[in-house]
Amino acid sequence: MKSIAWMALFALVVAGSTVAFGKDLSPREIYEQASSAVVMVMGYADGSRKGSGGTGSIIQSDGLVLTNAHVVIEEQTGKPYARLAVYLKPARVTGDSKSDLSRMVRAKVVAYSQPLDLAILKLEGVTEPLPVVDVSESGRARIGDRVVAIGHPEQGGLWTLTTGVISAEVDNFNGVRGKHVFQTETGLNRGNSGGPLLDGEGHMVGVNTAIARVAADGLPITSISFSLKSSVATQWLREQGLGGRAGRGTPLPTGQTLPATDQPPAPSVQLQVKPSRPSQSDLSLKQAIHPEVVQPTPARPYNLDQLVSDRAKAEADLDSMMSEMRGRMKR
Repeated sequence: MKSIAWMALFALVVAGSTVAFGKDLSPREIYEQASSAVVMVMGYADGSRKGSGGTGSIIQSDGLVLTNAHVVIEEQTGKPYARLAVYLKPARVTGDSKSDLSRMVRAKVVAYSQPLDLAILKLEGVTEPLPVVDVSESGRARIGDRVVAIGHPEQGGLWTLTTGVISAEVDNFNGVRGKHVFQTETGLNRGNSGGPLLDGEGHMVGVNTAIARVAADGLPITSISFSLKSSVATQWLREQGLGGRAGRGTPLPTGQTLPATDQPPAPSVQLQVKPSRPSQSDLSLKQAIHPEVVQPTPARPYNLDQLVSDRAKAEADLDSMMSEMRGRMKR
């Protein structure tokens, strides 16, 4: 009888734990739950044919997007790009960028921190509630916990899902006080910057920020990437005047305009850890290891430089048309 009672008690404890902590979802279920709130972010200067790209998460249904500062801040000026285009996920990703990137909205940077590598964008012209990523307090996440990432890795597809675990925790990353990160072997590459690291329940526990690919002696590194803990992001959001708790389904306040935080750049990155923004291919590294091998250029589902060029041309054509219309109205 005692053993039966003990087993019954154990079953109740397990059941209670399941209720308290929720049920882990499969990667497919997490993707279906969260991917519609993940966006592609592209920044470029007026008249430029080059720009920056990355990933972001809609954290408020009226159009607040959380991403990395290095995705939306122009490296040469240290200021936000004059033009920001944000692409919402289509019902189905096909690999054809013309259809996959057909839902474009403009955005503005309303707050950023270069030391923490965080930025908040506000989408323009939002007329109906958007899906959101549920931001969790990252204190519950532990080394060994299963996590997934969604983003747009260079040479890969749009809204790509990768899986892994939390590998380590690092406080004050690169000497920046309060910049606490998770190390993960979840596949991250340039283009994943600013995207969500999601736990087994589909809640955001990190903002994917940096990758390590080459050691100090030139030795290639794999499976070492870093994600800023969501607790750091939520604290920073409060400091910007958002207040409240941005997690577990609790909405952030609406209708607020945030001041841009102009802060000094972060210390130089150690161990050649670099932001995962799309720019140039790592082909040069491969050729340095095997200089006799000529690597072909693979077909890509999307080409950032071409996207920037096409978008800049469309903006210029629109500006020209509007100027011409204003001129006619004055006559």
